[in-house]
Amino acid sequence: MAASYILLLSALLALAASPAMSGDPSALQDLCVADNTSDVFVNGLACKDPKLVKAEDFSFSGLDKPRNTTNKVGSNVTLVNVNRIPGLNTLGISMARVDFAPYGLNPPHIHPRATEILTVLEGSLYVGFVTSNPDNKLFTKMLTKGDVFVFPQGLIHFQFNHGTKNAVALAALSSQNPGLITIANAVFGSKPAISDDVLAKAFQVDEKTVHRIQAQF
Repeated sequence: MAASYILLLSALLALAASPAMSGDPSALQDLCVADNTSDVFVNGLACKDPKLVKAEDFSFSGLDKPRNTTNKVGSNVTLVNVNRIPGLNTLGISMARVDFAPYGLNPPHIHPRATEILTVLEGSLYVGFVTSNPDNKLFTKMLTKGDVFVFPQGLIHFQFNHGTKNAVALAALSSQNPGLITIANAVFGSKPAISDDVLAKAFQVDEKTVHRIQAQF
């Protein structure tokens, strides 16, 4: 009986702990400022000697400044992650400013390690995400200044400035290093390239169409 109780208790503890393991590892001390000069490979970044930590390790300036959106998609993402604020190491959070030109797009992409919550600061945005197979359900909403929208971790999502004025949004992400996979770039711009046969069959198009799309990336 005692053995069964211990086994049940162990199983319950494992289930209770599992949500905490789904994101970045929890911090085991007050701070673990990233040491970008370290050659040690860990899940995250090695800690700097606490005696060498400075206030500058926890700050970043310039997020108030508009970014250049003169590019093919008409948007610019300024990511403030652990590479820009070493003090974010082990804290499981980062943020980004996203600038949009009129009709600018933050193309369909995923963050493999983070949920995103986005707030519109200026302008309006048409946003959405798609659930996983087999449903592939699309959730969309038109956001205006002050509106907030959540994109669940690992799901394809996008933001589009469906207006004639610039738009600005601020996003928070539940990882110090959320990762980014832009779908079109990954599929049609991989190095080396994915086989034409694979892409043609996957997208149900001919190889000429595949070549034409690949030329854009």
